[in-house]
Amino acid sequence: MVSAAERLAANMNVGVFAKAEELKKRLWFVLGALIVYRIGTFIPLPGIDPIMLEQIFHQQGQGILGMFNMFSGGALGRMSIFALAVVPYISASIIMQLMTVVSPQLAAMKKEGENGRRKINQYTRFGTVLLAAIQGWGIAVGLENMSAGAGSAVIEPGLTFRITTSLILVGGTMFLMWLGEQITSRGIGNGISLIIFAGIVAGFPPALFQTFSSARTNAMSIGVVLFMLVLAVALVLLMVYVERAQRRLVIQYPKRQVGNKLMQGEKSHLPLKLNMAGVIPAIFASSILMFPLTIVQFNQGGTGWLNTVATYLGHGQPLYIALYVLIILFFSFFYTAVIFPPKDAAENLKKNGGFIAGIRPGKNTEVYIDYVLTRLTVVGAAYIAFVCAVPELLIAEYKVPFYLGGTSLLIVVNVTLDFVSQVQSHLFAHQYEGLLKKSKLRSKRS
Repeated sequence: MVSAAERLAANMNVGVFAKAEELKKRLWFVLGALIVYRIGTFIPLPGIDPIMLEQIFHQQGQGILGMFNMFSGGALGRMSIFALAVVPYISASIIMQLMTVVSPQLAAMKKEGENGRRKINQYTRFGTVLLAAIQGWGIAVGLENMSAGAGSAVIEPGLTFRITTSLILVGGTMFLMWLGEQITSRGIGNGISLIIFAGIVAGFPPALFQTFSSARTNAMSIGVVLFMLVLAVALVLLMVYVERAQRRLVIQYPKRQVGNKLMQGEKSHLPLKLNMAGVIPAIFASSILMFPLTIVQFNQGGTGWLNTVATYLGHGQPLYIALYVLIILFFSFFYTAVIFPPKDAAENLKKNGGFIAGIRPGKNTEVYIDYVLTRLTVVGAAYIAFVCAVPELLIAEYKVPFYLGGTSLLIVVNVTLDFVSQVQSHLFAHQYEGLLKKSKLRSKRS
């Protein structure tokens, strides 16, 4: 005979997707929004010679242009209306987070709750428009200065082309920012992260094809290709393990009187991720180091000291790798301190009546959390530096596409884990609602 509990579990498993109509609609919305984004990456800017642009990008796509092209899903290489992608929004968001540490007004605004968050988001949007305008104008001027042989990438250069290109690129970035916000509110997961994720994943097949073509033409040995594939799988497994790793601090709440009853003390956990900074340190380090090389590329070779700096900061150069690792280590500690200040965590615990067993509330709790967080950040920073520096060596030595680099894999793994976690949360919520409904029906019958 089948027990009542088994029948209840069977009914829940069979009907879980039937009850998750909202989840289905959200997933379809995410898919539709990403399709719109991918279509936009193939709409070219007016006044661009596509043949000359392809030749130029083939020659100069190994600098920051290659990295931004990865984030834009190939839109920069095709110079489409989404060429800037969401890079200005990411930069503005990071700057606003850092400014909350420097500016007391923004720090107070951040603590105001929902109202403060809306104001900071509004400032982020304004910053996105400003950065997109500056970058759009820089791309327009850079395109006019770029040429391949006797041809130029711009058919009719001039002020009209610069203004038109800047306006279109700003509009494209703002549309993607709006689309990302719609995905976040009406879909599943973080919209901006999913847009970046879609662009990177779309570049995987061409990158793999390019790699295998190099092996077929003997430009790269079969052994090297197999080694890179094994290394990529090993890095993904390492990333999944580290990104899910946590140090849980046990939080104890004291006994309290509720009416005539004495409620027992409760226990909870304060989870501290091993990699609190995520992929931000790698993006910052790449952007800072590739900036001189980009200026040289836009100015067709550069002059004097700038050309020398670009030479030493080329991919695979010892100075580049050393600075890359140092900047990642620095921003790992700095960004972790920004997004999770131990002082705020200790104050929140004290306000809610919680404490760490054996640690006095207040200053002692702050020092203990800072001690644990520092040790975790040392391991997390070393992990980010390793998974980003090793692929950089392969990119420099074997001309591996950026899509197979550590930064791209790190983004893909983080976004995938977050997306799967949110889908599971929705499914668990539906299961919980089903249990509540069944328990209410049983209580009414009894």
